[in-house]
Amino acid sequence: MSPEIPLVDLAAAHAEVAAEVRAGFDRVLAGGVFVKGPEVAAFEREYAAFAGVRHCVGAGNGTDALELALRALDLPPGGGVVLPANTFVATAEAVQRAGLRPVPVDVDPEHLLIDPERAAAALPGAVALLPVHLFGQLAPMEALLELADGRPVVEDAAQSQGARRHGRGGYGRIAATSFYPGKNLGGYGDAGAVLTDDDELAAAVRLIGDHGARDRYRHERFGFNSRMDALQAVVLRAKLRRLADWNAARRAAAARYDALLAGLPDVRPPSTAPGNEHVRHLYPVRIAGGRRDAAFAALHAAGIGAGVHYPVPVHLQPAFRPLGHGPGAFPVAERAARELLSLPLHPHLTEAQQVRVVEVLGRALDAGVRPAG
Repeated sequence: MSPEIPLVDLAAAHAEVAAEVRAGFDRVLAGGVFVKGPEVAAFEREYAAFAGVRHCVGAGNGTDALELALRALDLPPGGGVVLPANTFVATAEAVQRAGLRPVPVDVDPEHLLIDPERAAAALPGAVALLPVHLFGQLAPMEALLELADGRPVVEDAAQSQGARRHGRGGYGRIAATSFYPGKNLGGYGDAGAVLTDDDELAAAVRLIGDHGARDRYRHERFGFNSRMDALQAVVLRAKLRRLADWNAARRAAAARYDALLAGLPDVRPPSTAPGNEHVRHLYPVRIAGGRRDAAFAALHAAGIGAGVHYPVPVHLQPAFRPLGHGPGAFPVAERAARELLSLPLHPHLTEAQQVRVVEVLGRALDAGVRPAG
C-alpha cells in the first residue's frame, strides 16, 4: 500500500506533464527512433542551457554517466579518486568500474559535504577529486579546486539539478547527473547525463557511451552501451520546463519544515552552507540518542514515507571491504548514518501534510527514551 504522505509524489508530478508526455510519446512512436534521435538531441541542448554548460551528453543512468566522465579523462589505471564517505554507493561504484580506486574521506559535521581538510590529506598520490553535491547543495568547490592542484575535479551532481554556489552551477572540468525518477528532474525510468564545457571531453564521453564507435561498426576505443532513450528524453523535456518552479516549491516546503521543527528541540534540521542556493533534493533531519530508527518506524506506521540516506557509509559496505576501512575510520559520516532521517519533500507537498509529519514525529520522540544528560 502506498503511504498517505509519500517521500516523493511522482503521481502528482506526472499529472502536471501527462498531456505533454503523451504527445511526445506519440511523436516518438510515429517516428520510430527510440534510442538517441531528435528528442534526445533536443533535451541535451535544453539541459545544457539550463545548466549553463556547452555540452550535455545523455547516458543510460547516473552511475554510467559518472563512469563515462571518469573514463573520458584517461586517468592512470588504478589511480586513487578522493570522494566523501557519506554518499550513495554509486559514486564509489563508478570509480571502481572505471578501473580506478575509491579513496573515501570524512565530511564536515555541519553540512555533511566532503571536508576540504580531510580531502587534502588524502590527495597525495591520488589522480582525481570527486566531490558530491549532496542533498541539493554544492560542495565547497573553491577550496576543493585550489587543493586539487591541477588534478581533475569530477562533480557528482546527481542531487543538485539547478543548485548554485555564488551564482555558479558547476566548477570542475566535468560533472555527471542522474535522472532517476526520484530526482528533482526525474524520468520514467533510468537516465543520466554528463556535463562539460570541454569539447574534447564531450566527444570522448559520447564515443565511449556508444560502444566506442563514431561510425557504425568502426570501434575506435573500448566503450560500452549507455545511451539515453527517446521516451525518457520526452519526459525530461516536459519536466525541465517546470524544474525552476518545482525547485522553488521545494525551497518553500523546506522553509515551512524549518519553522515547524523549531518546536522540536530533539530534531536538528539541515542547514545551507554560505554561498549556496539549495534545491532541497532531500530534507534530512538529524535525530540523536539512538532514536532515529524508532522515529522512522513511527512515521511509516502512520502512513508517512520517510527515508534514511544513507544507513551504511561507503567504507562500511561489504562490497568495499577491500578498501581496508573499518568502523571508526570516518566518524562524522558514521554518526550521520545513525542519525539522519529524510522527511517527505517534493514540489506538491502541502502545508497540511507537513504539519501532520511534524506532529507524528513529535509524538514519536516524546514517547521515546530521551538521551542521557
